[in-house]
Amino acid sequence: MKIIIVGAGIAGLAAAVSLHEAGLTDVSVYERSATIRGLGVGINLLPHAMRELTELGVADAIAALGVAPTTLAYFNRFGQAIWSEPRGVDAGYRWPQLSVHRGRLQLALRDLAEVRLADPVRLGHRLIGITSNADGTETARFATDDGEVTVTADVIIGADGIHSALRALRYPAEGAPSWNGLTVWRGVTRIPAFLDGRTMIMAGDGEQKFVAYPLSDVADDGRMLVNFIAEKRIGGSADADWNRAVDPAPIAELFREWSFDWLDVPAAISAADEILEYPMVDRDALPQWTFGRTTLIGDAAHAMYPNGSNGGSQAILDARMLALHLATADTIDEALSRYEDDRRPAMTTLLAGTRATGPERVMLVAAERAPEGFEDIDDVVPASEREQIAADYKKAAGFLPEMLNERSSLSPVRR
Repeated sequence: MKIIIVGAGIAGLAAAVSLHEAGLTDVSVYERSATIRGLGVGINLLPHAMRELTELGVADAIAALGVAPTTLAYFNRFGQAIWSEPRGVDAGYRWPQLSVHRGRLQLALRDLAEVRLADPVRLGHRLIGITSNADGTETARFATDDGEVTVTADVIIGADGIHSALRALRYPAEGAPSWNGLTVWRGVTRIPAFLDGRTMIMAGDGEQKFVAYPLSDVADDGRMLVNFIAEKRIGGSADADWNRAVDPAPIAELFREWSFDWLDVPAAISAADEILEYPMVDRDALPQWTFGRTTLIGDAAHAMYPNGSNGGSQAILDARMLALHLATADTIDEALSRYEDDRRPAMTTLLAGTRATGPERVMLVAAERAPEGFEDIDDVVPASEREQIAADYKKAAGFLPEMLNERSSLSPVRR
């Protein structure tokens, strides 16, 4: 079975490694960029993703790149604690949660893919067309600097992100991603350790929010490398340049009153070497991912807001589930149908949940009921309600501890 993957991001590279481990070795990856530079900032790999990386035999290599947070804590815009919960193995999972630089993760997956695959990742190939053939195969057309290239395969996987060319070919009238009015600034900064040095924090409400989590251990000088995401509802456009670097000073000014006794938010923003600005966008859920023998995974299939820190993890689950079915189903068509049945309804539900702010809804509820802060959070949002919000999201995302620990492996039994 010859398989083409379009896109060498986290989804595409995870799919390449997963397919190889499932015994499907005739796999080629085509990437539109001329180089893979490992750009971006931080990403969280939740326990369900770390389980898959463990079963692929790559978890130790990935874990060496990041930090395993032990706690997730929510605060209001005044720095008052709303809810906290253990994460990873401290929460009863058999696998950790990992915070890692997205670019380092992508480069590590690229290196693994190139070791395991017969062909290196083919760069500078932009997908421009797909043709379905009478024998059931699919032919992809790529634009390159040397002219057009055509490649025929049994399966073509679109892993080319929120601006997916394959998705656009299947849904030409869809248009640009949907913007919710929030602008996001992402950066990495080195600051004094906050709380216990292993806590991921989210502070704010639906109009303004600050997220931070460590990417390194605490150094001898008491400082650590931290990924942060700052959000605010301001004027802007969904058409903004997704890699636009901006001056940290004006962003720090937007958070000038957010100096808590446990974290100085404006100082953290000001200390960043670079901040990238993005519109907060997603895609509407699709009624169908698979056409013929082409299908979508990752952001190409279900781009969602980062509420819940789940996009990269779900891309890895897509890759593993697709590889499982392609390795075990009697026919390719049956495999693609099973994959979509397993993943698309769940992602439709999860996408709706992230639009409702996912587990971060606990901050919105607290802000609505106590906009000026509170003396006792239990008088505002009872503990049972806070716990239910957290559990509902874990269930929708597929990583309640008991569900994840007990479900069967996605590693296929080799025929």
